[in-house]
Amino acid sequence: MSVYGASATRDRQAWLFGLTGPQFFMVLAAGFPTWMAIAIGQWVALLVLLPLWMMVGLLVCLPIRGHSAVQWVGVLVRHLAGAAFGWSRFQSKAAAGDLDLGDDENVEDAGEADDADLPGVLVGVQIHDGPPMTGQTARPAIIQDHANRTWAATARVIHPGIGMSDDADRFRMGAGLTEMMEAATAGNQIDLIAVQVRTIPDDGTERAEWVRHNARPDEPEVSARVNAQLEALTAGAAVRREAFVTVVVREDVINKDAKRAGRGVIGRARILYSLLGEIEARLTGTIGCTRVNWLDSAELAVAIRTGFEPGDAPALADATIHHRDDPSIAAGMPVAAAGPTNASTALRSYRHGEWESVSSTILLPRKGARMGALARVLVPSQPGERRALTVFYRPVSQQAADRGTGRAQMSAMMAGTLREKAGKVERAKDRQSVDTLAERDHKLEMGRSLVKVSSAVSITVPSGWNVQDFGRRLDASIRISGFTPLPLDGAHDAAFAVAAIPLGVGLPKRRR
Repeated sequence: MSVYGASATRDRQAWLFGLTGPQFFMVLAAGFPTWMAIAIGQWVALLVLLPLWMMVGLLVCLPIRGHSAVQWVGVLVRHLAGAAFGWSRFQSKAAAGDLDLGDDENVEDAGEADDADLPGVLVGVQIHDGPPMTGQTARPAIIQDHANRTWAATARVIHPGIGMSDDADRFRMGAGLTEMMEAATAGNQIDLIAVQVRTIPDDGTERAEWVRHNARPDEPEVSARVNAQLEALTAGAAVRREAFVTVVVREDVINKDAKRAGRGVIGRARILYSLLGEIEARLTGTIGCTRVNWLDSAELAVAIRTGFEPGDAPALADATIHHRDDPSIAAGMPVAAAGPTNASTALRSYRHGEWESVSSTILLPRKGARMGALARVLVPSQPGERRALTVFYRPVSQQAADRGTGRAQMSAMMAGTLREKAGKVERAKDRQSVDTLAERDHKLEMGRSLVKVSSAVSITVPSGWNVQDFGRRLDASIRISGFTPLPLDGAHDAAFAVAAIPLGVGLPKRRR
């Protein structure tokens, strides 16, 4: 359908009165001294212990910006420890003068990985030059994440958008996305599909080059003056969008097949290429993408660099344009120099180079939302800012989906029984949760697939600007779109890498 949310449910169901299992048992454990005081008749101690129990219950259960007070204490302690030990600061090898790009003429080992010098959760990433794809001369970059034990590849896609599409076209695109996720679930090899859209200021480099090649020398003076005035008025507010799709597979899933396909990076690339071909066919089919270009190492390095340093985009685009006419002009950049020169993490923001970012996750609405509702989130509120949105689709195997649905139904039934015993009236949302789980169980039995969906959005502005004000603007645009923002205070460095860098590093599978 063109409306999301018809059969969406929470990843984990609450046990009783909206409490999760750990919260429920922590409240029970905190009340043990109170029960003992009642059992032995210490009524004076009861008057002291009862308010303390209530205070502990509020600290454990009451959410503040998505986390309880106990969780906020843990976040603050970890942040202070990271700042004290220097873990929240990063300096690249290039800035320290330790970067060695090696001899460009020595390319005998085509499978050797470049050393990607990236901060934070990206520190374990290596980028390999993969073998040529069948029937093509391109060599897509193979992204290896040692920390998560995954392999990935990223494509730059061009899509006409859905702004002018009617319900029939949106239904077709939504059905195409559903078919792609069902194929990923059936294959049981794809761990994650990340779709990233970045809205960046348009520097006008490509337009200026087009005008230089296509301008007519006999153009009337009035026409030239009007065009110059229009360009001066719109240049500062012009934006452009770039979209990426990243396919991620797990090492423990493909290692056996990779051994039979050639071992090492080559074997894993061959397994990954077969999946990329299937995903590309789906993207250019009913989903409606007009072009899918799997990025090589140089192109991926540019995507990483412009993610960390949006101000470098004009120079990189200008070099790429002039490289077509003069091959002696270097285009792109080495992977080792793609990261920021320096970065530092604060509790409520993340500074990388001369830019600063604030990130949030987006909670999906219970009542559903129309396809394309998040487009407003990507609209900059002021010239010069950059926004990035990444949506993660994690296919769930049929066996795991059956087990999870069974546990969720059992939990919902047990919660309903406890509410009935406690005399609590069953709410409409409780009945809807049970009905939705039953509907999901029926769809799984009919062969449909289960996909976990999560998303992260980031806003980036020059470091001299008030980034907290722009963070509030980002949250406002999310709420206007009908969604709920959850700022990731204490983890803005990891959130920025997830939302703005197309390397397939997704949100954690479990909330810790």
